[in-house]
Parts: sequence; C-alpha cells; structure tokens
Amino acid sequence: MAEGENIIPINIEDEMRGAYIDYSMSVIISRALPDVRDGLKPVHRRVLFGMSELGVNWNKPYKKSARIVGEVLGKFHPHGDASVYDSMVRMAQPWSLRYMMVDGQGNFGSIDGDSPAAMRYTEARFKRIAEEMLSDINKNTVDFQPNFDDSLEEPTVLPSKVPNLLINGTSGIAVGMATNMAPHNLREVVDGVCAYIDNNDITIEELMEFVKAPDFPTGGTIYGYQGVKSAFETGRGRVVVRANATFENTPTGRDMIVVHDIPYMVNKASMVEKTAQLINEKKIEGISDIRDESDREGLRIVYELKKDAIPSIVLNNLYKYTQLQSSFGVNNVALVNGRPMTVNLKDMIRHFVDHRHEVIVRRTKFELEEAEKRAHILQGYLIALDHLDEVIKLIRNSRDPEEAKKGLMENFGMSEIQAKAVLELRLQRLTGMERDKIVKEYEEVMALIARLNEILNSVELRMQIIKNESLEMKERYGDERRTQIVHSADDIDIEDIIADDEMVITISHEGYIKRTPLTEYRSQSRGGVGSRGAVSKEDDFTEHLFIATMHNYLLIFTDSGKVFWQKVYGIPEGSKTSKGRPIQNLINVEKEDKVRAIINVKTLENVDYINNNFIIMVTENGTIKKTSLEAFSRPRSNGIQAITINEGDKLLNVRLTNGSNEIVIALKSGRAIRFNEEHVRPMGRNAAGVRGVTLADDEDKVIGMVCLSCSDNNLLVVSEKGYGKRSDIDDYRVTNRGGKGVKTLNITEKTGKLVAIMDVSDKDELMIINKSGITIRMPVSDLRVVGRATQGVRLIKLSETDEIASIAKIENLATDENLSESTEPTTEIPDIEAQLPNPEAPEESQSEEEENDNE
Repeated sequence: MAEGENIIPINIEDEMRGAYIDYSMSVIISRALPDVRDGLKPVHRRVLFGMSELGVNWNKPYKKSARIVGEVLGKFHPHGDASVYDSMVRMAQPWSLRYMMVDGQGNFGSIDGDSPAAMRYTEARFKRIAEEMLSDINKNTVDFQPNFDDSLEEPTVLPSKVPNLLINGTSGIAVGMATNMAPHNLREVVDGVCAYIDNNDITIEELMEFVKAPDFPTGGTIYGYQGVKSAFETGRGRVVVRANATFENTPTGRDMIVVHDIPYMVNKASMVEKTAQLINEKKIEGISDIRDESDREGLRIVYELKKDAIPSIVLNNLYKYTQLQSSFGVNNVALVNGRPMTVNLKDMIRHFVDHRHEVIVRRTKFELEEAEKRAHILQGYLIALDHLDEVIKLIRNSRDPEEAKKGLMENFGMSEIQAKAVLELRLQRLTGMERDKIVKEYEEVMALIARLNEILNSVELRMQIIKNESLEMKERYGDERRTQIVHSADDIDIEDIIADDEMVITISHEGYIKRTPLTEYRSQSRGGVGSRGAVSKEDDFTEHLFIATMHNYLLIFTDSGKVFWQKVYGIPEGSKTSKGRPIQNLINVEKEDKVRAIINVKTLENVDYINNNFIIMVTENGTIKKTSLEAFSRPRSNGIQAITINEGDKLLNVRLTNGSNEIVIALKSGRAIRFNEEHVRPMGRNAAGVRGVTLADDEDKVIGMVCLSCSDNNLLVVSEKGYGKRSDIDDYRVTNRGGKGVKTLNITEKTGKLVAIMDVSDKDELMIINKSGITIRMPVSDLRVVGRATQGVRLIKLSETDEIASIAKIENLATDENLSESTEPTTEIPDIEAQLPNPEAPEESQSEEEENDNE
C-alpha cells in the first residue's frame, strides 16, 4: 500500500445491495413513475418548465426543437438529448396523448411507428392547455428544488389546473414495479372532481356515473365493462378495446370491412402486416385484399372480402386473431407523498383536489402579501398628499435623500418603505386627478385584501374556486368522448339471463351429478310402475335427489364433515336418462370422501338472513349439531370443516332452520324422537355436537331428520321395500333430545327397515327412485293420514332384488296438465314389468301399539 493511502475493506454483498437499492429508488422516484398531483414524470415536468422559461407560449412563434432540448438538457435534465426529445415528441403526438401538451411543427412520427425527424428539423411551442399546467407557478404555489448542479431551481411539481394524470394517463417501467394509466375525457373528469368536492364521501360507484370509462385518443370501443369497473375500484383491471368497423360494398358489389380507428398503442402498419401473414397462413379466411387508405382526413383500413365470405364472421375472426381487438392492462401506480402506491379513481381525484387546494391557499397567501405591500405604499402616498406642502418643504430643506427619508419617518409616522416610495413619487402624481386614482386604487386593494382573507378563512370558498376553475377548463378544452362503451355478454351478471326455474338435482352413489328440468318428470298415480330415470353403470344408483331453483346456492356436505359451495346453474344439465358428470369435476372432494347431504340456500349476502338461520347436522350414530349459517357465508374453493366427526361415525343429514323449529330424528329400527331445536345450543364449525337420539343397538343407525316450523304438515316415512304412510305430527310427543323415541312405522319382513322420513302436505308431490334407476312421481294427497305405528301402503312396485334408493319432495307444485298421463305416453319398460310381482292390494295395519319411551 502506497504511503498516505487508506483502504477500507467492504463486504461486496452489502455494497451491491446498497447500490442496487439506491438505483432502484432513483428509477422509481426520479424517472419512471408520475406524481399523483400533476401526473408528470420528472422529464416531462422539466420539458414543460424549460419551455415556459424559454417563453414558447401557445400564441408565440415556434422555436426549434433543438433549442428547447438544449434549454432543458443544460439546465434541468442531464440524461441525454434523446430522452428529452422523445418525451417532447410524445407530448406532441395526437395518437399518444388524449390532450396534447406540445404543438409540434414538422415530422413528429406517425401511428405506423415512423420515427420523428431530427430535432434540428422540427419546431415546437406550447399547446394552450399546457400553460394551464404552469399557471401561477410564479406565485409561490409549489416548492422548488435545486437542479443537478445547484445553479438553478426547478419545481418539484406543477400547479396544474387540469387533472393531467386522469386525462392523459401515463406508462412506465421502474424496478420491481410498473405503471400503466389510461387517459380519460376531460369533461367527465371535471364532473367527477365537482361531484367529489360536493360530497367527499361519494363512492366509486357513484363517481363512475360521471367518469364512465377511459377515453383513448385513437377512439375505438371498450368491449366489456368489468375491467373498467375493476380498474376504477382497485386501480388494476383489463380493459378490452375494439376497433370500430363498418360494412361497405365495392363498385363491383363485393363486401368490404372498413376500419375507422384502432385500439390505443397499436402500431397500424405492424397490425396490417401481421394480418396479411395470418391470411397467407389460412388462419383467417374470407379476405381477398387489405388496403391502408389512411390520409389527412383520418384512419381507414379496408378489408375486401371474397364472394362467399360472411362479413360478420370475418370481422369476429379479425377481432380474435389480430390487434383489431387489444387489451389495455390498467395498473394505476403513482407517487403519493414520494412513495409508490396503487390508486383507484377516487384516490386520484382526491389527491388532485388536495393539491389544487394547497395551490390556492399558497397563491392566496402570496397575493395577500403583495396586496398588503401595495396597500402600505398607497397609505404612504395618501399621508403625503394630505400634508403635501409640509412634505415638499421638508424634502426641499433636506441635505440629501437619507435626511429627507428620516424626516418623513419622524414627522409623519411613515415606515421606511413608505418614505422611500414617497421620495420616488413623480410630481405628476400630485395633481388632483392622480390623487383620485390613488384613493380609488387604495379602496380596490383593501377590498381585495378583505376578499383574500375571506378565502383563507373559508374552506367552502376555496373548494368553490377549485370547482369554478375546473369548470373553466372543461368549457375551454373539453370535447366529446372518442371511445365508445359496449357492455359485452361477459359483463352481464349471469343470473340476470338465467331463468330461476326448478331443477331436479341428482347425485349417484358413485358421485355423478346433474340437473334436469322438473318438467321432464311427469306425474303418475300411486302404485304405478314409473318411468326410466338415470342410466347408470353397473352397481351405481341415484343416492341423492332433490329440487332446487337455478339461482340457489348448494351447500354440499360430505361424510367427513366438510362443506363445499356450488351454484345450481353451475351444475351441468343432463336429460332424465343421462349419467351426469363426476362431482369431483365441480368441487374439490377428496377421493376417499363422499357427498352425504346437500341443502339449498337462497343467498349468502343478506346479513339478516345468514345471522337468523342455522345449519342443523345429524350423524349416523345420533350426534346432532347446530351452527349459524353466517359461519358458512364465505365460499372457499377447497371447502371448510363443518363438523368434527368422531371415529366410526359419518355425517348423515343436514337441514336449514330458523332457530325455533322442532326436530324429528328417525332410526333404521323404525323409531323416531321429537324435540325442540332450542335444546341444541349453537356451536362453532369445529365442534363435534351433542347426543340427539339413543340408538336401539349396534346395528341401528339414524336414517333421516326433519325440521318442522309448524305442526300443519304430516310426517311421511318410507321403508326399503316400498311401503310408506303419512302420520299426524301430533302423534309424536315432544321430549328432550337424547331419548330412544317412539315407534313411527311397524317394521316387518314385508316392509323392510326404515329408509326415509320427511314432512309433507297435500300440495306436495313425491319423487321416488330405486336402485335400478326406476322413478315415479306421485301426489302426496294419494296417501291418507294413518296412525304412526301402522305398516302403511305400497308406494312403488319393486322387483324382489330391488330397493328404494332415494326419495325427494316437490313442494307446493301447481297442477300441470302437460305432465299428466293423458298428454304424455308412459315410457315402455317391458323387461322391468316382466320381473315385477303382481300388484298387491293396499294393506294397512290398524295396530296402534304404544311402546314405552325411554328418555
């Protein structure tokens, strides 16, 4: 090491980290991102300020671009002349900025991607709207900072009477972040600013009534509103823009597609070239020729079609495969107080209004100081005029101006500033007419001071000034919207175009699900053979069958106690005989898990509804649990745990209740228990529940649960051999939960074990399906009410090897003549009928034997 040298070892990792962070912050703060207040990046701000300093106003002669670039480069922006010139050029291109800031003369490029002429050949000056960006900058309205060599000062932000960030947008790539902000219509933005000033609590949805969508300088049509809405609400969104096209005819009678504008930021020449390439590759057919007929009058691209081509189909293919349809990815990232933030529509308007408010306060204070200074001098003039002879005598007898100044201060109470102003007063101001002018000016200045103080003391007045100045900008520079808005089918709420029809939802034993219009199932009388239902593969049968409307939510519960969400219209539709689709294709059910229960929910958005309704769950071993519906109101794609299932148990049934229902739980052994829902306290999702019913033995299981809101309905029970009956609910006395219950069906070898229980009324209908796929639909009114301990009557004829698989209730169904047997022929199933036993006469057991109830 040489003498005098001092080498300090530095960790290279720390050095690189620090250097890269410094570089990143420099790019983010000083290059790539706009300020949320004036919407400008530093280079654009410096170009405008440099042009202002050079005096190239909108009503002054043009100056060479090289002169402007040199001014900006030498004083404010030492980053290369190309960066300055390119920025200035973009501000002069009508296809780049919605409201141009620079009035260019010469070749400033084209929408085809042609480069502008060199700066020595072009000239530029301000557009009038650009001067509004710098209005009052000399009235201490914004802060200044030293330039790169501390020799001059430059503004940190421009006063900006116009909301430039919204009306012109911007794009930029920083380190680790980027911004891409769309331009908007000045009239709409000003209306939004005024609406915000009138109501600071205005919602984004309400602001969107004023600021409807981006307004691109190249026109086009925004196809679909969902991306616009997302951009306004979150600051991020995808806006799809289509070119506007019309159909015309050639002189020879051929069809033409004529495009009058193209999406924003699309290179026209490149688009035409790529379209020609796609035509040559046969990816787009039906086009015989492409011509670019654009001129000074406007853009015009002609697609001449072949004789057999259909214009609408060709145009849709052009939208699909070419940049005639393009997407603008909105990413509203701007500097807020020096920090990058993603801002929504209301944020941008709020920050602009706050900035203008600060500008007006600082401008008013500056004007007040100047007015007070002038008033002070005018007061000195008036003092001198009131004592004119004495003042003249004092000045004449003074040895020098300093002595005269002191004399005026001592003899007439003037300040040093006033005395100096009086000494500099020209003799012509001493005439009578000039005196009147001084008095009048003094009165005007005092009135101005009063007005300025009033402004400083009133937020309402300052906000009104912002409104007035904004409306002035709207009147002076506002124009009609160029970009049209079309709501595509994708943006219409799908529920708005789906009829809320009743559907039969079926789920097979092996997990195949489908929905079928209820009208496909016709009514039959009791004891009928039924019609062919779902065609399933061997050993599979319909296990769940119920009725829901298209707009309902389905809460799907599995054996393991998990719950999944699915809209009914999201279930694939199938015919009565189709198999359906595996439920694993719709919800993320694990392979070893199985759907056990499904309930319909009208809505999950209504707070009163979800807080005042409950989910009641019962397991095969008799455990019952009650949980608020609110706990299931936040759908998740992977489902959530609804109940903790003990080992050896399974979730059996789920019901939706209002908190004051009565619960009836039926057992395989033919017994049932009735108790009030209030005996089951609400629990969290992860709880296991409490004892609901005591099983008769180890072979006994719970087969169903009914939740009753009133005692008008009857209880229907069905056995596995096809027998069933209706009983009065009052036949089942109310007990406490946990008991063994009472007999609900006289179980015999002929009836088989109990398989289903439900509450029904005369207006309802039943849909019964057996394991071989036969279905029958019958009115409940065909079944008369009998005692609870009777055997019941035959509901459906079964073969010796067949059993009931599932039963569903169709509530309050109106009579439909189209579903009667007289208008629809019965499906012929000779192979099934041949295997059926002879019909038996309905038989009923009149035994009303009561059993002891063990609580």
